Amino acid sequence: MTPSSPTKGMLRDRARGMRKQPSRAERAVWEIVRDNRLGFKFRRQRPISRYIADFVCMEARLVVELDGSSHDVADQIEYDAERTALLNKLGWRVLRIRDALVLSDPSVAAALILEALRQPSP
Repeated sequence: MTPSSPTKGMLRDRARGMRKQPSRAERAVWEIVRDNRLGFKFRRQRPISRYIADFVCMEARLVVELDGSSHDVADQIEYDAERTALLNKLGWRVLRIRDALVLSDPSVAAALILEALRQPSP
C-alpha cells in the first residue's frame, strides 16, 4: 500500500477521529503513558498496516490494546487473533488489557505496560 493510497488516508482520518473521542479506559491509559511517564514515548490510535492500534511505543515495538466486553464475542476473538498474528509478523508485540482492569486498578495496568516495555523487542 502506498502512502497516498485512499485506504491509508481513510485509516489516518479515522485514527484522528478516534483520538478526539477516547473511551474512559483509553483516557485512563493515556494518563499512564503520556509525556514519557513510563520512560517511553507512546502514540494514540496509530495506524499499523490495515489496523489502528490503541497505543503504540515505537521504540519498544509494543502495541497496547484495550479490550471491552465486545472482544468476548466469537467473531471478535477470531478477528483479534488474526490482527495480533499480523502485528507479530510485522515485528510488534501486542499487550491486551481489559477495560475493566484499567478502570478499576490503573496501577496494575501501568505495571503490566511497564513489564511489557522492559521485555526485549522481537
